[in-house]
Amino acid sequence: MDADDFDHDAHMHDALELAREAATRGDRPFGSVLVRDDEVVMSESNRVVTEDDVRRHPELHLAYRACRELEPEERAETVMYTSTEPCPMCAGGMIRAGFDRVVYSVGGNEIGEFTGHEPPVRAATILEDGTDVVGPVLNEEGRLVHENFDWGATRD
Repeated sequence: MDADDFDHDAHMHDALELAREAATRGDRPFGSVLVRDDEVVMSESNRVVTEDDVRRHPELHLAYRACRELEPEERAETVMYTSTEPCPMCAGGMIRAGFDRVVYSVGGNEIGEFTGHEPPVRAATILEDGTDVVGPVLNEEGRLVHENFDWGATRD
């Protein structure tokens, strides 16, 4: 099945719901799902605070899990839907996973409004040789997740 035919809104709604769940739990509001053949095959939400582990960004953890649980051919047919454009650390980890594309709701160019800092490099630059980066999708809904989160309490 071609990724252009996936139900982008439904999958992004799933990622945004995971972001809201993370915020409710005490983590930062980020969530992601991996989709193959228009079906969610894995999902994760941010757990950096509750697991006390900087690696528990949902995008990075899904890349890790995908490399362990899916064959390279399967990963090449997989799309990650993520509430916010992956940070450079996550995008770097995703290079190894070799996903077909990443679809985000809130761009790296926008996240500074909420967090106080923007990423030094965008995901598309890091992933340019193998993974398409598409977005924003459902941007207003994604921005609302960040607007409802108390970023001032979590800034470094």
